[in-house]
Amino acid sequence: MDPLDDGELAPLPDTLREKAAEGWRSLMDVDSSASQAHFEAHREGIIQAIARSDFLLEQLRRHDDVLEPLFESELLTRPWCPGEIREDWQVQQPHIQAEAELQKTLRTFRRRWMFRIVWRDLLGEADLEETVGAMTELADACIDGAVSWLYADACREWGTPMGADPVTGEHVAQPLLVIGMGKLGAGELNLSSDIDLIFAYPSSGETEGARRSVDNQVFFSRLGQRLIRALDQPTADGFVFRVDMRLRPNGESGPLAMSFGALETYYQNQGREWERYALIKARVVSGPREHASHLQQLLHPFIYRRYIDFSAFESLREMKKLIQREVRRRSLESNIKLGAGGIREIEFVAQAFQLIRGGREPVLQERRLREVLSALGSMELLPDEVVGDLDRAYVLLRDTEHALQGIADQQTQTLPSDAVGRARVALIMGYGDWDSLAGDLQAHRERVNGHFADIIALEEDEGEDDGGHDGWEEIWAGSLGEETASRWLERAGFESATESLERLKSLREGRVVTTLQSEGRRRLDRFLPRLLAALAEEEAPSATLERVLPLVEAVLRRSAYLLLLTENPGALRELVRLCAASPWIADQLAETPLLLDELLNAESLYTPPDRDQLQADLNQQMLRIPLDDLEEQMEALRHFRKAHVLRVAASEIRGTLPLMKVSDYLTWIAEAVLEHVVVLAWHHLTQRYGTPTDDQGEPIEMDFAIIGYGKFGGIELGYTSDLDLVFVHDSDPQNATDGEKSIDNAVFYARLGQRVVHILQAQTPSGQLYEVDMRLRPSGNSGLLVSTLDAFRTYQERDAWTWEHQALVRARWVAGSQVSGEGFARIRHDILANERDPEALRQEVVAMRQRMRDAHASGDPGIFHVKQDPGGIIDIEFMVQYLILAWAHRYPAITHQSDNIRQMESLGEAGVLDTAMAERLRDVFITMRSTVHRRALQRLNSEVSADQFEAERRYVMECWQTLMHPPTV
Repeated sequence: MDPLDDGELAPLPDTLREKAAEGWRSLMDVDSSASQAHFEAHREGIIQAIARSDFLLEQLRRHDDVLEPLFESELLTRPWCPGEIREDWQVQQPHIQAEAELQKTLRTFRRRWMFRIVWRDLLGEADLEETVGAMTELADACIDGAVSWLYADACREWGTPMGADPVTGEHVAQPLLVIGMGKLGAGELNLSSDIDLIFAYPSSGETEGARRSVDNQVFFSRLGQRLIRALDQPTADGFVFRVDMRLRPNGESGPLAMSFGALETYYQNQGREWERYALIKARVVSGPREHASHLQQLLHPFIYRRYIDFSAFESLREMKKLIQREVRRRSLESNIKLGAGGIREIEFVAQAFQLIRGGREPVLQERRLREVLSALGSMELLPDEVVGDLDRAYVLLRDTEHALQGIADQQTQTLPSDAVGRARVALIMGYGDWDSLAGDLQAHRERVNGHFADIIALEEDEGEDDGGHDGWEEIWAGSLGEETASRWLERAGFESATESLERLKSLREGRVVTTLQSEGRRRLDRFLPRLLAALAEEEAPSATLERVLPLVEAVLRRSAYLLLLTENPGALRELVRLCAASPWIADQLAETPLLLDELLNAESLYTPPDRDQLQADLNQQMLRIPLDDLEEQMEALRHFRKAHVLRVAASEIRGTLPLMKVSDYLTWIAEAVLEHVVVLAWHHLTQRYGTPTDDQGEPIEMDFAIIGYGKFGGIELGYTSDLDLVFVHDSDPQNATDGEKSIDNAVFYARLGQRVVHILQAQTPSGQLYEVDMRLRPSGNSGLLVSTLDAFRTYQERDAWTWEHQALVRARWVAGSQVSGEGFARIRHDILANERDPEALRQEVVAMRQRMRDAHASGDPGIFHVKQDPGGIIDIEFMVQYLILAWAHRYPAITHQSDNIRQMESLGEAGVLDTAMAERLRDVFITMRSTVHRRALQRLNSEVSADQFEAERRYVMECWQTLMHPPTV
């Protein structure tokens, strides 16, 4: 008999009837007759529930013993009452004796309450406020309960952390404060959300009461790690909440826990606009009330300025551009949170007003979004109609979000494309069919997107020029005749008019253009005349056309880019200027058309961010992508690198960045990328194998360091440079990781190095991050990929060749553990400062240089290879390396720098090198490197006419003769 054939049951759509019947039959297959009777007693509600949710079905099937009291006490029909979840936890906590029990109790507790919350939401028993309120209280109770138990246990093991009370100054025990960010902080947590946390403690100090005291930061970092494991680590009982710590200062590379003073200093000195935006919702979810209040007071001046903060407009415009770019890049049309008109745009509107006016209007210092919208209406900052549109859309979108997530307890905001999924969401939302719901969602999202576009308007684009294209339309259409068209182009300055016409004809009559759909062809026909008119303003329009057309061909099937350039004349002008100046830039844009977004803001295009801003920009972009989504993380890293390298190249062409700054920026970009790659690789390895441990079996902080050699180490990266890297770590390789799949530390670090290289070199649709060269590691390609610091020192002292010590001159720590990096720096200094026989050293360096000349010099008297030929860059580098190796035992300060420019300066200051010679060599070096950079932008090699650097080359060769071939006495 069909279990749904009962006139008393509410009808289900045909699409879901078999789904519900199949689920019911699986419940009736359970072994326990008591469970079957229990299910039968609540048949109507259960059938409605399992029609809607696989999660509810799975819980009933596997955990009926845990859930049965919910039915017997009729808790599923009773609304959540604020405070009852915390009270329920207080009943559970006294029975917990061990950490394993804590994890099990938390997961059972979460399962029972999640079932009740999801049941009530999906069956229409709870409104939005009840669902988000109950979910937030569940997270608060689990976090606070776990902190309470773990803190007491940690104090028994490591002692009680002590320090000065930040208000009274008394010497008191220090608590852990857990700051909830995002929806947790706002009290708006959804059914399947990460919880974004920051850990803080009031003051520095040490623990007391244990055999060995530890620093407070060590105590709270360890406690934080245990808290994350208690909540986030999947066990046989599942997990509690996914924990995300990337909103803390400096993201994944920052300390896990910070004192109040360190937090305040960071936000005052380094805090970014996006961090203000994030902290609007921050709330202390665990910790003493008085300390929470003090911490909020410390952060308040950073979040809310005391004046109407009109300076925030520019930051908000930039944030809006980031949102719009992400929607385009990730094709998020079906995502009701991140897509156009989605939840994030409503949040952005509310928080924009909070950033700008919150310091003067305390009523806007509210975490909950709907209260902020109401305040904006009452203050007449937004029309009532707009507030109503945004509020109604928010409720519909959040309810839909819960419907999507409650189906399988999965973190998703993407609308389903399958019939069953659509039928379920429509049923949960109370709609008769999917089309009705989809129509309402679309209408609301269009209104939201319209308000979003209006409220934070981007700077006015230049008006579209409908005139000035007379004749260019005919040129593109091919309607003038070849002779007339050729004369037209010649008069317009096209240096190769016939070839340009042929190239346009080839594009116009090519298969891709002739098979374009009507909208794409219309956009192309609007764009090409404007492109030709812009080209006519350049000195070499034919050559520039040849460079731009590959980009046009690359985006023909994605004509939104043509529309972008058509509707933004400023962006089109920048495109033409950059392609005219550099075929290398033209190639980059053709390979990655998404970079065209960078042309929309000429100010940012020609003003690259500084080192700290680069790191903050990368952190902001990566925060939106789960760490577990390796593919998307890799794509985002490649786009970040290409976008910022484009800015550097554009700035060099414009003349706003001198050579030294160009190399600095290219190096900073690589450092920022590498820092995140290390974090990403570490996350994936520790998720699989656990964390490396010390001799006591305790997990250790990441002590893996990346050392840059060559141009990277010397802060001299070019546009096409690869990265010469060496990996080191400072843990005992015999110890093992603490995961279920435990492996030796040595194996862990070897795999970590392999993962780093893979992320850097893997080819994705956006290309490769960097080419990596690991041949400078101890023993080269035959050596271990990752060395301990002790092994590295031993190799350098006993086995390294002179050329390897030369390479060490330009080596430095670039990413990963700073502590291990400092250990490497000490080894580097010690090795370089060893006393050597100057004559034997000179002979070895000269012999090595001769071998390089034999292999790589041009050999043509009419050509000068700026890098490899005698008198070139490498001669200067070898002289510097020789002098440092020969004199560092007497002048240790000359080892402090790793770049040639400052090394030459320090050699002059020490008196090792004649001051005038040091200055002249420095100038020659900069001039030659500038030429190499410029030629790279022109896709040219490093060979120039022999007379181009005649005087400079002669001077370098004279210096080489003086230093490397002195007369014998």
